[in-house]
Amino acid sequence: MPPNQVLTANERPLGPAAIALMLMLCLSWGFNQIAVKLALPDIPPMLQATIRSIGALPLLLLIGRARGVKIFVADGTLGVGLFAGVLFGVEFVLIFRGLMLTSASRAVVFLYTAPFFVALGSYQFLGERLLMSQWGGLALSFAGVALAIGVPQPNVDATVILGDLLIVGGGVMWAATTLLVKATSLRRAAPEKALSYQVATSIPILGLAAWLSGETMTRVPGPLAVALVAYQTFWVVGLTFLIWFSLVKAYSASKLSAFTFITPLFGVVASYFILHETLTLTFGAAALLVIAGLWLVNRPGSAVPVPIDPLLNVTKT
Repeated sequence: MPPNQVLTANERPLGPAAIALMLMLCLSWGFNQIAVKLALPDIPPMLQATIRSIGALPLLLLIGRARGVKIFVADGTLGVGLFAGVLFGVEFVLIFRGLMLTSASRAVVFLYTAPFFVALGSYQFLGERLLMSQWGGLALSFAGVALAIGVPQPNVDATVILGDLLIVGGGVMWAATTLLVKATSLRRAAPEKALSYQVATSIPILGLAAWLSGETMTRVPGPLAVALVAYQTFWVVGLTFLIWFSLVKAYSASKLSAFTFITPLFGVVASYFILHETLTLTFGAAALLVIAGLWLVNRPGSAVPVPIDPLLNVTKT
């Protein structure tokens, strides 16, 4: 590497610990799709999302207190934090609403367009540069997701297309939230504080969406539904999202986002073991595509150095 070039946190490849954490997150999020589906007979989707935000907020505050994070101290992040919360809440409204109009297989494929939006936003706003091979890796991983879930049905009507667009909108909101945490003053805030903004702001948004959708619980939820919503609340939102935003602050947003392509593959495996759906050779081929794509995006030496201005001695981003 030339002496006037360095690798910043945005360019350094993911280490073994970060990769292990991402695999754990994707496994958790893959099962989360099954958890939402299994709890639906007792708790409608928007209410599930509202309940998990209400339950996760106290956990985040407790974790922040235990770690000495001053969540309620003014630090100039309130405005952008609330904006991130609006994006966070709208994301789940779009996803759950889209699921009512389109098929689950189409929804998963369109939701995982998010890494492309992260890659584009990282290039535009964060100065991250992806090589052609890395763009190819993103395309391979997306192709693997599409193959694993199944080729979408060619005969669709306007309602299904609207659902697809809502899901893509959810992917855009996910990408925008990730980039906002990375590119604004939120990057200086503790992960507990950044996520607390989002979870707290999402509560009235999701609650309003549930009310406007006419969602109600007609019976007392059973033990399974309660356990599944607790899993979503305390593990998925309270802990895995916290780990995700910690990683976003430390590593390349585009490379981390590329790893989320694994999530629907874990979801298919969970469906096999829990819902007894069939695994085929197609899934094996899809997994190879995803793994190959991730290797291209994260392989050693794939980072593009950022030049340093020798007069200012600062990195150009």
